[in-house]
Amino acid sequence: MKVVTGVVGNDIHVVANRLIDLSLRARGYEVYNLGVNTHLEEFFDAVVETGAEVLMISSLNGEAEGWGREVRLLKSRYKTLDDVVLMIGGNLVVGSGDPEEIVARYKNYGFDLVCHQVDLNTGLDMLQELVDQRFPA
Repeated sequence: MKVVTGVVGNDIHVVANRLIDLSLRARGYEVYNLGVNTHLEEFFDAVVETGAEVLMISSLNGEAEGWGREVRLLKSRYKTLDDVVLMIGGNLVVGSGDPEEIVARYKNYGFDLVCHQVDLNTGLDMLQELVDQRFPA
């Protein structure tokens, strides 16, 4: 299973990005890591170019919300992404807020799986569960 991953916007959390990459590979995923400071269009282009089944975006500084609002619009422009699992995780807002409301907001933006302040292994378990449902063996 192919995964495109990276850090959205002006966020430069390199260490967490590397841990995500290593953890995905350890679980058997083929990873295309776009690194940090990545714009949404770059993520979507990479999914098309690689034929990835999963797009995993991360953010640590809370800046993802500004970018996340564009996901539904971009997804409508990339018709081949209808079956791609769109996941986002990390610290998804500046400040604090109700976690359930934050997850609902990001799902409204077009993400299938939202892991706000969820530890990496739990998030990857959640991803595997969704992948197994969407792409049965």
